Amino acid sequence: VVPFTIVCGECDQCRRGNFSVCERSNRNKDVADKLFGHTTAGLYGYTHLTGGYAGGQAEYVRVPYADVGPVVIPDGMTDEQVLFLGDILPTGWQAAAQCDIQPTDTVAVWGAGPVGQFAIRSAVMMGAEQVICIDNVPERLSMARAGGAITINFDEESVLERLKELTRGKGPEKCIDSVGMEAHAARSIDSMYDRAKQALMLESDRPHVLREMIYVCRPAGIISIPGVYGGLIDKIPFGAAMNKGLTFRMGQTHVNRWTDDLLKRIQEGQIDPSFVITHSVSLEQGPEMYKTFRDKHDGCIKVVLKP
Repeated sequence: VVPFTIVCGECDQCRRGNFSVCERSNRNKDVADKLFGHTTAGLYGYTHLTGGYAGGQAEYVRVPYADVGPVVIPDGMTDEQVLFLGDILPTGWQAAAQCDIQPTDTVAVWGAGPVGQFAIRSAVMMGAEQVICIDNVPERLSMARAGGAITINFDEESVLERLKELTRGKGPEKCIDSVGMEAHAARSIDSMYDRAKQALMLESDRPHVLREMIYVCRPAGIISIPGVYGGLIDKIPFGAAMNKGLTFRMGQTHVNRWTDDLLKRIQEGQIDPSFVITHSVSLEQGPEMYKTFRDKHDGCIKVVLKP
């Protein structure tokens, strides 16, 4: 399995286990340095800021540092069990690990897509008292409930009021943003504001979820952000975050930090990542399935393409 983060294994960051900020694998380091201050690792399928490497669904993929990054899979395991070690399973796991979950914690997860589903199950495995999932797609909410979460459909009820009710007015100690820069909130004023600014190219991301998490998170809580943000966001209530003493932990996934442990957990039956697969089709059906996933038809959550 080839992780989406490209790592050299030898630079200072790799030696510290901070693989998503490898200092050597981004071939466009100079460009990233100018925009970010310091480069990230090279990433498959992202932008030229992260090396411009072709994605995992390109016709051919070059694998730099191929003797370091890829995860060797033992015999006897199915593709479906281990496919997601390359990205979404360790991403969901890291999202929960960043929360330092305690046995009395309520963990709220925004977004019940594949990463959110793994964040939910990871939080449950780490011993959270209750896990709450916020989304509006029925089949995703159903899968979240199957994984042990209490669900909130934001189209049907107030996220703020329901979270207040479930936490006896205190708010969740830990909040996970598995949505990122494309948050949807149809009846939200700030969401409409973001849409307008985005259309005018005055803002690149829609940070409704980030604002909501800052507002509802219990004081001295942790906000974990595996959801990707690409550029500039606006109207972030940073004063609330600072005065509530919130801790932010975020970043691309340090995939290789987690893979040995997760592979062992899969082998021992603690988790079977294949639960997230709703469609398994031939490569020729790829274009059709992209539309199905985009439009959220046919209960589509995760597609596996078989060449």
